[in-house]
Amino acid sequence: MIQSLNLANMVNLPRDVSRPSYARAELRAGILHIGVGNFHRSHQAVYLDDLFNTGKDYDWALIGAGIRFGDKAMRQALEPQDWLTTVVELEPGADVARVTGVMTGFVPVGEDGRAIVEALDDPGLRIVSLTITEGGYCIDPATGVFNPEHPEIVHDAARLEAPKGVFGVLLAALRRRRDQGLAPFTIMSCDNIPHNGQVAREAVAGLADLVDSALAEYVREQVAFPNSMVDRITPATTDRERATLAERFGIQDNWPVFCEPFRQWVLEDNFPSGRPALEEVGVTFTPHVAAFELMKLRILNGGHAAIAYPAGLLGIHFVHEAMVDPQMRGFLDKLEREEIIPCVPSVPGVDLQGYYQLIAQRFANPGVGDTIPRLAKDGSNRQPKFILPSTRDRLKADADVTGLALVSALWCRYCAGLTEAREPFTLDDPNAGRLKPAALAAKDDPAAFLALRDIFGDVAESPLFRSRFEMALNSLWREGTRATLQRYLKGAL
Repeated sequence: MIQSLNLANMVNLPRDVSRPSYARAELRAGILHIGVGNFHRSHQAVYLDDLFNTGKDYDWALIGAGIRFGDKAMRQALEPQDWLTTVVELEPGADVARVTGVMTGFVPVGEDGRAIVEALDDPGLRIVSLTITEGGYCIDPATGVFNPEHPEIVHDAARLEAPKGVFGVLLAALRRRRDQGLAPFTIMSCDNIPHNGQVAREAVAGLADLVDSALAEYVREQVAFPNSMVDRITPATTDRERATLAERFGIQDNWPVFCEPFRQWVLEDNFPSGRPALEEVGVTFTPHVAAFELMKLRILNGGHAAIAYPAGLLGIHFVHEAMVDPQMRGFLDKLEREEIIPCVPSVPGVDLQGYYQLIAQRFANPGVGDTIPRLAKDGSNRQPKFILPSTRDRLKADADVTGLALVSALWCRYCAGLTEAREPFTLDDPNAGRLKPAALAAKDDPAAFLALRDIFGDVAESPLFRSRFEMALNSLWREGTRATLQRYLKGAL
């Protein structure tokens, strides 16, 4: 019998589905989270669920929030199930399901963020956490610095009383708390961006510079922005996952989360207004977050970006299918070993080669069902964060970039919107309107794609990179993806 997920049906769930041991009525919200997506619910919410199950820190429950269309859809999905989520950890032959109950509400999603600003008047909310994607931080992708001309920033600087962007919401709420004599909340980014806390700080303070210099000084001096590194492979939810949950565990969940068993969270301990005791459930608190995050962004996220485009061009749908393809796996192994890992600084207590082997095993897990389209989306934001920094470091060291230039060329070829089988597809990228024409022009003139300087920055000025990129792109158009990968593996590219 299939049970709808809600509080009333908790006692009827199958015995092999774990559920909260704490009473939801005893929870009090201490964290407001903006961007309630699958990753947040498989990561931060799971750590809090573990903590509450120990009987501690019930005053650190979550309230969801958001201002995007997707946030409204998530709220509509979770409300009838009392904000509960089913999380399924996927391991071949050993799937494990649990229901988490750490979210106690969800701020109504309106045309702007005023409802969130008002919710943050509550002094009990001492942390605002963010998963707003790499592209949500209003930064120039080529330089990685705050962009004061971003449309959301321009709007919110002029109309902070009705903000439409995340950082306008945060600044408006901080101003109200300051004016009411309340302590500021800590802003905790959980997105895959180098120095994500600092990036968030520059976005909030940079917006404040446009509004009120005293407010900007307050943000820089009084508000904490801890850096973090987060990791868990969490695919998008489709009808496939909903059907699997119903068939395997007998639960009807509007938006379940399926994820790998592995998870990691590394945090800087910078929480002036307090924090939950997450170290008791596996979170690492360290002043060396930057080393962990750089390792993860370069090796894991860079690895995802590397295989996304050749696999997409070859019509491979699942990540684990790409990992059993000899050319794809060989390409990734060679790229990581020869060009990515050598420019990753050492991390305390971590063997980088061993870390990569763990990453490769995680990519190859068929139970996760992670998809190539998910990895391939939003390349204009991901390439400058996950691939081009390694390219830049190697160029500065006078080292070769054959493999990394091939990754950029594969992305360019993918942006043309045609698979190797000449099947068209929709490019899922906020900059698709200019990426596709540039990629098509690059078929005859590779420099046309490198002219996207807001993405490539100074990397595009390197004669070595330009030469390697041109050679790889010409090979991709002339000989095809498999022949080009084979040339790379033989050292003939």
